[in-house]
Amino acid sequence: MDTIKVAIVGATGATGSSIVNGLLASDSAPYEITALIRPPSMQKPAVAELAKRGVRVVSADLTAPQEELVRLLTGIDVVISAIYIAELKSEMLLADAAKAAGVKRFVPCFFATVIPPKGVTMLRDMKEDVLNHIKKMHLGYTVIDVGWWYQLSVPRLPSGRIDYALTTTNSPIAGEGKVPSCLTDLRDVGKFVAKIIADPRTLNRMVFAYTKLWTQTEVRDLMDRLSGEKCTREYMSPKEIQDAIAECLTDPSKYIALATLQYLNTWGVRGDNTPEVAKYLGYQLASELYPELASQLCSLDEYFQEVLDGKGVQPYGKRLG
Repeated sequence: MDTIKVAIVGATGATGSSIVNGLLASDSAPYEITALIRPPSMQKPAVAELAKRGVRVVSADLTAPQEELVRLLTGIDVVISAIYIAELKSEMLLADAAKAAGVKRFVPCFFATVIPPKGVTMLRDMKEDVLNHIKKMHLGYTVIDVGWWYQLSVPRLPSGRIDYALTTTNSPIAGEGKVPSCLTDLRDVGKFVAKIIADPRTLNRMVFAYTKLWTQTEVRDLMDRLSGEKCTREYMSPKEIQDAIAECLTDPSKYIALATLQYLNTWGVRGDNTPEVAKYLGYQLASELYPELASQLCSLDEYFQEVLDGKGVQPYGKRLG
């Protein structure tokens, strides 16, 4: 197979790092990777590390005149956006440049749970606006959603010994905690992406890549068994979730809390984040496209044991704190 030239925005972030790792380790296709880095970040250690690993690093301002981005993207086959959520609107500028440069496939920054197109979460609405912009230009695309991360599913233990791995997006239990939702190890996202973007079957399609269905009760029962403790169980009724969402909507500074609560509502109450809903919405399932990947994916049991052994990862660092 010919080398696939990929440009990534957000290559040093949580999702972007997983994608870089997946492409560098891929046996699906040879990849040549370019990381498009914001000018203020060019001197950061994480960027230098990318260069050491063979990634071409270039300075790119998404708000610069289009011809500058077109120049950077000329000759690129696939553009992947793992952009920070506060900068999602800049994706349209990136897509415009990708179209002008002759990019064959644009992967917008979805990489989340399965959600109906409009009216359920603020973030999905913004992402659908970007996708609609892409479609209006007839730019080739692939949407990739990956479920809810293991790293955001770690419950708190009374001893506090795994608090280091918790984030501000670790959710309370929605309702009775019996709604199934697809979970995925963040580190496995790149493995899926490496398969998907080399596959002509996924061009102009949506793909749902996940590892396994779990309820919130099952997740906590698993941690109870592995840890020998009893997880903290904080419940929010569907009404309490809706009331909290309504409160956040009145305060723009609470956009992170709003996004977290809306995600909890969609996968914990509505039950959107399942293979059945994904198929209804028109997704292809990565588990059906690439059954050989199943043996390469980390289980939730394995990840929780890593956390208990002090080897877990807090994917956002202090960014959301």
